[in-house]
Amino acid sequence: MRPERGEPEADPVDHIIAWHDGGSRAAIETLMEDIQHLRLQLALATAAMGKGFTRGWKPEAERK
Repeated sequence: MRPERGEPEADPVDHIIAWHDGGSRAAIETLMEDIQHLRLQLALATAAMGKGFTRGWKPEAERK
């Protein structure tokens, strides 16, 4: 039996801004750095995986 999914206990946006002492610019900069890091990790994983592993599917860096 699956537990019911309710509303999150805390707003993640408020949490991120609070983590940066109310600095929304600092929060955005940190999120942009995280995005850049994750894109690099995705590119490395894409280069390392073979077509047989994914049955021909590869992730795309940009959304359509």
